Amino acid sequence: MRIIILTLLFFNACSSHVSEWKEIVYEGFPQEKRLKSTIIELDTAIFRYPFRVRIHGDKAVILDLHNADNFYHLFTYPEFTYLSSFGKKGEAPLEMLSADNIRFLGQHDVWILDANKSKLIRLGFPLSASGDSLLIREVVSLDNGILRALDFSLYNDSTFIIPDYSGAHRFCWVDRKGHLICKSGTIPTADKEALQHAGPALAQAWRSFIDYNPHNGVLAAVTQLGEVLEVYNLKDSTHVVCKGPHGDPEFSQSEGYAIPTGIMGFSDVQVTDHYIYAVFHGRTFKELSQQKGRIIDGGQYIYVFSLQGEPVCKYILDRYIYGICVDESQGTIIATDVNSDQPIVEFQVNLIKS
Repeated sequence: MRIIILTLLFFNACSSHVSEWKEIVYEGFPQEKRLKSTIIELDTAIFRYPFRVRIHGDKAVILDLHNADNFYHLFTYPEFTYLSSFGKKGEAPLEMLSADNIRFLGQHDVWILDANKSKLIRLGFPLSASGDSLLIREVVSLDNGILRALDFSLYNDSTFIIPDYSGAHRFCWVDRKGHLICKSGTIPTADKEALQHAGPALAQAWRSFIDYNPHNGVLAAVTQLGEVLEVYNLKDSTHVVCKGPHGDPEFSQSEGYAIPTGIMGFSDVQVTDHYIYAVFHGRTFKELSQQKGRIIDGGQYIYVFSLQGEPVCKYILDRYIYGICVDESQGTIIATDVNSDQPIVEFQVNLIKS
């Protein structure tokens, strides 16, 4: 029976969302609130560019894009006591050329992605009392048909969801062996000519960060350029496309590549049990290029949407951030600030009412 149910779910995922979706166009949010950050004091100074933060149970992992030695740093949570670093940079078989995201699998394992090697790697916490280092448990080489996997999410313990950069579809569904099961969806662009004749460049411009919540079956994708949120409910096969004032990603083409010409859009997204949270930048590339002195990087907003894609709240922050981890039960958002020597901060929120 379980096999039949899983087969039906995959059939749903791979056959739905091809061309039908509901579009929501928003100009603003019904609520706007200002949030003040609290710096989390760390006992170590190791970060170069803290891009992502993921928390599960009593552990927190920070993805550091430009660290000289290791891509990932492990801390206790909520104390943020440093434990160890992993994901060593290098070309050796057990080293990494790039790091693109991290996902916890239960309490004892994490999956990480190396886009340059086209590999997903599972690491496990040892059973010793210290638990301060990780061991490689599994390495999954991705099929050649999966073009430049720049993000991933776990659908379940044996299936990954990876954005598709061919331009023909939106997502690749990949099994535990790295084999492509199927592709689904299409880029919800108004530029049908680009969709038909410039798929790869369009897919680059529509690069999206994704997150999936298995409790409610909601998969969200936010565009790095422009202002587009897609909400896929994999339980009822509905697809909602939410477009803000900046609309579709803007770009020009040069030798088959997309050159951004509009704004920096979103940089992280999380689907919780109640809402969708996304970090939004909203600054033009012209504005960014004209910055003088120390360049400020990141977004000053966290946008909150319902699970149906309706805008709920716009949080205006006292600093620029990149990655977030939301704990609705505690009313906290942990965020990374790449501009600060104290880059891990916390915001208190009270959106969820008990």
